[in-house]
Amino acid sequence: MNTTKNNDYISIITGRRSIRKYDSSVKISKEEMTEILTEATLAPSSVNMQPWRFLIIESPEAKAKLAPIAKFNQTQVETSAAMIAVFGDMNNFDYAEQIYGTAVERGLMPAEVKERQLAALGAHFAKLPADVNRETVMIDAGLVSMQLMLSARAHGYDTNPIGGFEKDQIAEMFGMDKERYIPVMLISIGKALEEGYASVRLPIDTIAQWK
Repeated sequence: MNTTKNNDYISIITGRRSIRKYDSSVKISKEEMTEILTEATLAPSSVNMQPWRFLIIESPEAKAKLAPIAKFNQTQVETSAAMIAVFGDMNNFDYAEQIYGTAVERGLMPAEVKERQLAALGAHFAKLPADVNRETVMIDAGLVSMQLMLSARAHGYDTNPIGGFEKDQIAEMFGMDKERYIPVMLISIGKALEEGYASVRLPIDTIAQWK
């Protein structure tokens, strides 16, 4: 059995800390942020519908707008290179044709499989209860959020996932349909100015069972 570990990968995971204060002089270019987000979107999602949507809040004006609804996280808002709002798109099936069509164009899926899959999925989504759709969207957005944080660290940046903000206000505040776009979390990103604290994790014997 091969037990060799990729040390770079392990250090990315074990060295990650939730950072609250960043070097406010550090900015992230749109090109690099696009790379980070693109890597994050390699995360898995239910039937590959990729329901995650990102709002990158980086301008002083946008941060000033966000600040009142993230009042317990002012330091992150003020000092980070950006605050990334992660949303789940309840209408994610709208992109099914584009996703599966592109797979056919790239030779990743036969056309007949695409047509069969879309017919079945169309029937499925047509009767999918909203609460089930929402739960799936939240799970998928959680997966992409963790991958985003690991991608950011691989690029040399630090992050902090934030759930303490006014979720009922953020979509409309930035001109988004609040019925369609479900806020999942904020992720601050930048270069740490202060080292984050290590934290305790429960032992595996407490949280895992083998049968």
